Amino acid sequence: MTSEKRRIHMVPVGGTAMVPLAALLLEEGHRVTGSDGPLYPPMSTLLERLGIPVSRGFAPEHVPADCDTVIVGNAALRDNVEAAEAARRGLSVLSLPQAVRRHLLPGKTSVVVTGTHGKTTTSALTSWLLLDAGRDPGFLVGGEMKNLGRGYRRGEGPHFVLEGDEYNAAFFDRGSKFLHYEPRHLFVGNIEYDHADLYPDLPSVIEAFRAVVRLVPNDGVVVVNADDPRVAALAADSRAAVVRVSLEDPAADFSARDVAFRTDGTDFTLLEAGLATARLSSPLSGLHNVRNALGAIALVRGLGLSTGEIARALPRFAGVRRRMDVRGEKNGVLVVDDFAHHPTAVRGTIQAARARFPGRRLWALFEPRSNTAGRKMFEDDYADAFAGADALVVAPVFHSGRIAPENRIDREALVRGFGDSVGKPAFAPDAIADIPAILRREAKPGDVLLLMSSGAFGGLPETLLEEL
Repeated sequence: MTSEKRRIHMVPVGGTAMVPLAALLLEEGHRVTGSDGPLYPPMSTLLERLGIPVSRGFAPEHVPADCDTVIVGNAALRDNVEAAEAARRGLSVLSLPQAVRRHLLPGKTSVVVTGTHGKTTTSALTSWLLLDAGRDPGFLVGGEMKNLGRGYRRGEGPHFVLEGDEYNAAFFDRGSKFLHYEPRHLFVGNIEYDHADLYPDLPSVIEAFRAVVRLVPNDGVVVVNADDPRVAALAADSRAAVVRVSLEDPAADFSARDVAFRTDGTDFTLLEAGLATARLSSPLSGLHNVRNALGAIALVRGLGLSTGEIARALPRFAGVRRRMDVRGEKNGVLVVDDFAHHPTAVRGTIQAARARFPGRRLWALFEPRSNTAGRKMFEDDYADAFAGADALVVAPVFHSGRIAPENRIDREALVRGFGDSVGKPAFAPDAIADIPAILRREAKPGDVLLLMSSGAFGGLPETLLEEL
């Protein structure tokens, strides 16, 4: 941690990673201000609780006169006037990951969790296992851990856990965020094509992950999901020791057998180098979360935790908000909120919901919100992913104005194929505001509404619980 106390301004301050960073900087003793557009809960309420002054909109005069550092998030565009003012005044200008490296990582062992899917759950679980075992870690993950009511912690222990995102850091720092995090222990969970607004093709995504693997020093550890051939191939690029986790190869360094799904989680036998070492009980649903758990377990075993400590801590993990998050029940209809948005994540989430809510009719409500989700290239993959549901609603494409019509996903074709092939209810409404009326008419007691979006889905979870 840096000892010199600074006057830091953050632009825009209200992002899901910027606010936790602001909180950690406050805890370190720095003075923090920020600017942003309209803010909404939970970020607005958290900023108020932290006592961080926030200016509305962006203007050069919002940068305090005695400011010495400006942190610019990747939501800021190249023409942001406050970033320009900071440059004009010769202030230190940092991207968010550059600030993380400068202020949070000195003197710490950096533990970085990466992958196209599952990195929030895996990084949160890694943090929890260390915390519950008394290791007092610092961490910054991209979701709210239900055990703590937040996803960040300064920690006095030797480890700092980071969710490593492959997206760009800022308009002036186009490399992947995780390239700044100096990983000594790294997990690569999976690699698929995503972030189509940044990466032109799959090989460019693979190169980003190859670059972070090469950063791990000789005395570090790279944990790879050996069931993903793209990830497994990166082992050859590692200078560090490679640890393999697998659900397909029982001889891997860490594996699982006798997996049993419960309505409230999953049990499995942990294998280390082919030998059974513990029977574990996880509160997480779905086979994909067994893989996530293996990644976290491999990391913390490398950091010194015993299987006994893991067995005690794992059942107490309450999960991450917006990951199979039960929001409430109204007139016998259950509303579940999830962050899934890539086809693979959607498929896994639907399968997990099947295991968690057996025998109930399952609605998939999907918002194509990210720049990737709204693109036609994934249309067939989404069709396959939705096939596991009993009913389907596909909301309008959030960034439709940024995607040419010929490159935009065809929602009508998706619902037509879903409904025609199996005779299931399927809808492509003109607006999110039309969805409650559809469900008031179509949903029945016992149904599960599984909402999937990388954003707030227009407040639909709350609206449904009010209007059903």
